Amino acid sequence: MDIISKVKLGGLRKRWLQNTVSVVFALGVVCVLAVTASIAVYYYTSMEADMSNRARITRDFFASYIDQDYTDFYQSCITYAQTFADKDTIELQFINQDGTLVASSYGQWAGQSPDTPEIQKAIASRGECPFLGTDPNTRERILAVSCPIVYSNGEVIGVLRYVTSTRKVDAQIFMVAVITSLVLLVVMGIVVISSNYYLHSIMDPVTEISEKAKRIAAGSYGVQIKTPYRDEIGDLADTINEMSSKIAQNEKMQAEFISQLSHELRTPLTVINGWSETLLADENMDDDTRQGMKIISSEAKRLTEMVIDLLDFTRMQDGRMTLAVEMADIRAEYEDTVYMYSARLAQDGIQLRYIDNDEDIPEIPCDPKRLRQVFLNILDNAAKHGGSGKRIDTQMHYDGENVIVSIRDYGPGIPEDEIPLVKKKFYKGATSVRGTGIGLAVCDEIVEMHGGTLTLENAPGGGTLVTVRLPAAH
Repeated sequence: MDIISKVKLGGLRKRWLQNTVSVVFALGVVCVLAVTASIAVYYYTSMEADMSNRARITRDFFASYIDQDYTDFYQSCITYAQTFADKDTIELQFINQDGTLVASSYGQWAGQSPDTPEIQKAIASRGECPFLGTDPNTRERILAVSCPIVYSNGEVIGVLRYVTSTRKVDAQIFMVAVITSLVLLVVMGIVVISSNYYLHSIMDPVTEISEKAKRIAAGSYGVQIKTPYRDEIGDLADTINEMSSKIAQNEKMQAEFISQLSHELRTPLTVINGWSETLLADENMDDDTRQGMKIISSEAKRLTEMVIDLLDFTRMQDGRMTLAVEMADIRAEYEDTVYMYSARLAQDGIQLRYIDNDEDIPEIPCDPKRLRQVFLNILDNAAKHGGSGKRIDTQMHYDGENVIVSIRDYGPGIPEDEIPLVKKKFYKGATSVRGTGIGLAVCDEIVEMHGGTLTLENAPGGGTLVTVRLPAAH
């Protein structure tokens, strides 16, 4: 699979999972917090209601002792505290109006006097007051309810206070939070697994469609996508299959037309070339006529080269292009091409400079005729597009594995955004130079058939650098 496709589809899968999982997780966290808070409120409210009820009952019980003097009254409080039935879970305290602990169900001297704010509030408001928080003395979380004791003369003489630890309730609330969190994790696991399964059912065919679409875009017309889905994805695959088939059919018709046209053009062009050369051999021809015949001969040869390129292109398209491979002296073949072409470029004022070296360049397995075609085409492109620099440099060397041929012109170069496209068939870019736009595509195919590479780049300082790498062993 194409790496770019993996990245893009991986990004889509990631966004899908992030959006789905994050929303479900956020809702789940809200539910966990809501359930935990509801349970906590229920437990604390129930405890407070129970203790408030106990405080009211106890206050009403002691209403019959209000006529006693203070000493007898406090002794009654101590006796009641000592006989308190639920002393194992709840502490009953009697506190005087100064906040001093008078009696406790834990014993007369159960500890230092409590210092929570609800005691003074109960004395001041003459009504019961609850407290939920940390005991300043023991640093323990407690729930307390203080209820004022009013003497017969209307004076608040103290407070009866019920207090209990919230440790067990807090532990139960914590367990509720843990259980709901575990349930959330299980739900999240189910969501992730089901989402992955659903994504696979979509992404796998989309990945295949994307891969096949890229192959079609790269020129593999006629490629078909197989999918078992009979839904929107299946409709998309069928549409692409139909498009691929029609493009393949059109490409075949186009190639056949070009092939037939090229063959038809070769015969008249051969005649024109032959007769132009024959007429140019006439020494009695006046200068204007000779100049016209040279133009006819030059344009006929250019048209012949275009026809050859078209024929090679059609062979390349339908897989009929072949190589006649033999061991050849590639340096000698290239030098002959350069020397032959340099005379032609000199007529246009362009200097073709071959940078010779003393390297030992071995013979390589190749098709000399096809490689000569490649070199001529590249040199011709350098003259067409970089001829304004009036200079072309070329050299050959061997790096131990590949024979490397480089050709550099000193023209304007290639726009950076066009470099990846210049080897594509029929691509001509923004240039105004005449041509079919298939020469480099044919050259690239020939070089690839030799197991080599053809690259184009902008040279430092200006101009275009073309590099052909041909393996010494194939």
